[in-house]
Amino acid sequence: MYGTVAIVGRPNVGKSTLFNRIVGKRLSIVDNTPGVTRDRIYSKAEWLGKEFTLIDTGGIEPQSKDVILSQMRSQAQLAIDKADVIILVTDITTGVTATDSDVAGMLMKSGKPVILCVNKCDSIGDVPNEFYEFYNLGLGEPIAVSSVHGHGTGDLLDAVFAAMPEQGVNDDYPEDAIKVAVIGKPNAGKSSLINRILGENRMIVSDIAGTTRDAVDTVVTRGDKTYVFIDTAGIRRKSKVNEQIEKYSVLRAYMAVDRADVCVIMIDANEGYTEQDSKIAGYAHEQGKASVIAVNKWDSIEKDGKTMQEFTKKLQVDFSFMSYAPFVFISALTGQRTDKLFELIGYTYEQNARRITTGTLNDLLAYATARVQPPSDKGRRLKLYYMTQASVKPPCFVIFCNKKELFHYSYQRYIENQIRENFGLDGTPIKIVIRERGE
Repeated sequence: MYGTVAIVGRPNVGKSTLFNRIVGKRLSIVDNTPGVTRDRIYSKAEWLGKEFTLIDTGGIEPQSKDVILSQMRSQAQLAIDKADVIILVTDITTGVTATDSDVAGMLMKSGKPVILCVNKCDSIGDVPNEFYEFYNLGLGEPIAVSSVHGHGTGDLLDAVFAAMPEQGVNDDYPEDAIKVAVIGKPNAGKSSLINRILGENRMIVSDIAGTTRDAVDTVVTRGDKTYVFIDTAGIRRKSKVNEQIEKYSVLRAYMAVDRADVCVIMIDANEGYTEQDSKIAGYAHEQGKASVIAVNKWDSIEKDGKTMQEFTKKLQVDFSFMSYAPFVFISALTGQRTDKLFELIGYTYEQNARRITTGTLNDLLAYATARVQPPSDKGRRLKLYYMTQASVKPPCFVIFCNKKELFHYSYQRYIENQIRENFGLDGTPIKIVIRERGE
């Protein structure tokens, strides 16, 4: 990853269109996943073989002087703080507005490199005279772009990478270290858990700068294994909870998930499962990460002989879209079951990277199809010829058949369940790819 780029500007200047153009696909605001809905406000993008993170922000729409400051802080400041380079998008059809000038002034105070994009220059050739008005913003040479047609986006990205600070390579921990993202809603106890882990004298601890600009990774050596805990604590403040702050809270968790090998999803035992938990857990599931669901503050719950069993049943329903993830009931305050948590982190990491031989998989396929006949439709029966594992992290299996449309979702789930019953693969999602023979 070469860095993070934020797109900012007032409404209706084409920020989202530019975002989709650079990313190369249309990303809707809401992405429907089985059991999960979440806002999509960032994506990985690539330019000339260089991968970077692109953030799309909401439009800054001030109503008065006071609202200008509050809206800028809540809506754009977090993205600006996160970014290495900022793209300010303006509109050639409206010229320079007072809002453009206010945003430009705020960006200059940030000290970050700012690239001025003049959007909606849809005609190829000479730019109109109105284009030169944008020099008045004091951000250097503007770049004419048409986000709808793609004109000028190459020049824009060239300017972005010319201004990108050099990214240092973090080699202060071994390559085989297990990177763990402790994620979850605010006040679930993420910081307390990390502090509890650091407080044990038998662990060797050091702080090193992470690959994200505002995070500090914590390296912990336990036995013969090294863990890197990616700090996502302090996502938001109670006094500043609003819709935009919440979006950027989730964004930081998404970035931590991208870097992690294992995700520890923290649930507050007093509050239970929430929509934000589903957003963050759903993203870890989508990205194929090994996951452990840690129910924190278990010491504060009044219990009887069935409390844990009943709580587990409810969570199994809530997390039905990732039923493979194990649960552990912990107390970051007292250290209850933190040893068990480490065991699960190591175990799920190994399962996520596990490889199964082709011969063993095809023995399983023969057994599974003999036990439950593949489905048929209008006299045509599904035939499964071959199965092999294509990749790990997560384990991805390719099955070759005669007709894809005959391979119903329910039978795919049956095959997945057979794989799990025979090989375990606890704590990791499984991907199954269907191919017709000859593909």
